[in-house]
Amino acid sequence: MRLNQNTLLLGKKVVLVPYTSEHVPRYHEWMKSEELQRLTASEPLTLEQEYAMQRSWREDADKCTFIVLDAEKWLAQSGTSEESCMAGDVNLFLTDLGDPSLGEIEVMIAEPSCRGQGLGTEAVLMMMLYGVTRLGLTKFEAKIGQGNEPSIRMFRKLHFEQVAVSSVFQEVTLRLMMSELERQWLLEQTSHVQEKPYRDGASEPC
Repeated sequence: MRLNQNTLLLGKKVVLVPYTSEHVPRYHEWMKSEELQRLTASEPLTLEQEYAMQRSWREDADKCTFIVLDAEKWLAQSGTSEESCMAGDVNLFLTDLGDPSLGEIEVMIAEPSCRGQGLGTEAVLMMMLYGVTRLGLTKFEAKIGQGNEPSIRMFRKLHFEQVAVSSVFQEVTLRLMMSELERQWLLEQTSHVQEKPYRDGASEPC
């Protein structure tokens, strides 16, 4: 999605930046992990295929992707490469043509040293804020593997409720309807988030 190509979201624990070609090598290394392939239901790709995927995600209007950076590392030293600060990614899929107000959200904290510290929780909250304020979303769904208990607990903590279980795909579907009460709660949880222009978003090659 080109809408977010020049957007940086600064939180307390994470910084969200657009997925650019700079991030692909580290992302590719992550996705060699059998554990991450299983948790994300992904097939291993070659590096060339990963670059092609990054380009398609930038162009596709129904996918919004941010790379999750560890804010502490990113803020510690100016000039630090984003690749060295990468923790994971967070995505919104706007694939329900009959309901443009629904976004499927997913998050992956791929860097083992970054897990269990609340980075995924803040990344999801910030992505939901972006979805509500910039994309007009009022409903969110998360589809999570039945064995991924930490992720299921995290989304439940964020007010998502289980609405379906698929034994075929071995996944749980959770949903959050953004009532006015939930919207106010989200705005309170993300009141510290700053939106800034991304340093080189405009220079990403076509």
